[in-house]
Amino acid sequence: MTAPAAAGATAAAPPPASGVSARARIAAEPDGRGGTALPLLSGAGPVALRRTRSADPAAARVTLVGAMSAPLGGDRLAVETRVAAGAALRVDGSAATLALPGRTGEPARYDVRLEVGEEGRLHWLPEPLISVRGSELRQRVSAELAPGARLVVRDEQVLGRTGEGPGRLSSRLTVRRGGRPLLDQQLDFGPGALGWDGGAALGGYRAVGQLLVVGPELTARKPEASRVLGDTAVVTPLVGPALLVTAVAPDALQLRRTLDSALTFTSW
Repeated sequence: MTAPAAAGATAAAPPPASGVSARARIAAEPDGRGGTALPLLSGAGPVALRRTRSADPAAARVTLVGAMSAPLGGDRLAVETRVAAGAALRVDGSAATLALPGRTGEPARYDVRLEVGEEGRLHWLPEPLISVRGSELRQRVSAELAPGARLVVRDEQVLGRTGEGPGRLSSRLTVRRGGRPLLDQQLDFGPGALGWDGGAALGGYRAVGQLLVVGPELTARKPEASRVLGDTAVVTPLVGPALLVTAVAPDALQLRRTLDSALTFTSW
């Protein structure tokens, strides 16, 4: 039998039926002195935002900091970033993000929305996402670019922690430039996804990543149609001034080395 609550005590509230909903927002614009100002820097819930020192005097830098464990099953998280015409911004992360199981069995959702104006530039370089066994995450990164915008996006995923299997991870990357589709790609990994670990997909590797580079400079100096970076990475030019690097690796460290070597394709 449950003991009655003491007089004046307040009973603990039951846990919420669903997860956390939170949205973080970043806005960057020219400061009139050759640099970039951040008129809006608003973190929320598990996503904290910190302005950090930039090595580029023309660019602002923001670091994503995990304020709590997330995303858990049932969470709804979003990060919205807008770079105005002529502004420059670098966004990176302080640590890897862990997709964790929740109490409800619902999938978590993590939406990243990027917008870059004419002659603006954005480097979106978060730390890896680790899909923990038992978790389910649906991630989407979408970008809307002006014709003269420059964008670098690094997307790294590690399937499972050391010695464990992965959760279910679905990741979609969509980019529009000048109102027209440039890239729309979806990846599906983990239990329930068809063929994700076969030779036509990961082939036994547990780290996978992409580096997308978009900029008008690529119109004149695209690499050849298919160029291999080592044995497990390839550079593919896209229709438009863009290229996509896709790589697999045995671990996050090797994946990062491969994608960092591909950053030589950028000149901004």
